[in-house]
Amino acid sequence: MNKYLLILISLLSFSISQAAQVDLKKSNFEWKATKKLGSFHYGNIFLKSAKAELKDNNIVAGEFVMDMKTFTVTDLTGKKQTDFLGHVKSGDFFEVEKFQEAKLVIEKQTGDTVTGKLTIKDKTEPVTVKFTKADKTYTGTLTFDRTKFGIVYNSGNFFKDLAAEKVINNDVEVKFTVVLN
Repeated sequence: MNKYLLILISLLSFSISQAAQVDLKKSNFEWKATKKLGSFHYGNIFLKSAKAELKDNNIVAGEFVMDMKTFTVTDLTGKKQTDFLGHVKSGDFFEVEKFQEAKLVIEKQTGDTVTGKLTIKDKTEPVTVKFTKADKTYTGTLTFDRTKFGIVYNSGNFFKDLAAEKVINNDVEVKFTVVLN
């Protein structure tokens, strides 16, 4: 009887999910926003906290909390950088004083794709993200439509009379590298 109980416990332990530590320092999230006529800006945003659960070497759940106060722009310097960050953190875009966090919740992994929910400015939308994995490092690009989160500044969908050089594309790319310990 003890032998069967031991086998049952062994089998169950392989199917239970395990918590995985996310290395906040080695993980990286780089955003890029573009204009209709091709100019762009990019920078980083840093994790405030993160956790992931693995089962059979797949991510079955996870939560990545971005600290919106750490939002940076790395393609500008000096006054242009300061002005840009002030504008992006204002009510025209992310309204950082009121909404200091953004969150990505992973609900499941199927092959090389995870699905979950992205929350920005207290609005939540479903997301699907393809990734590649090398050992304990996951890389990929999350693309989201900023207007679904109430960020409509200079969107051609909302402001039809804007000059083409003023139109900011709705899609924002976030390239990520997530490293598990």
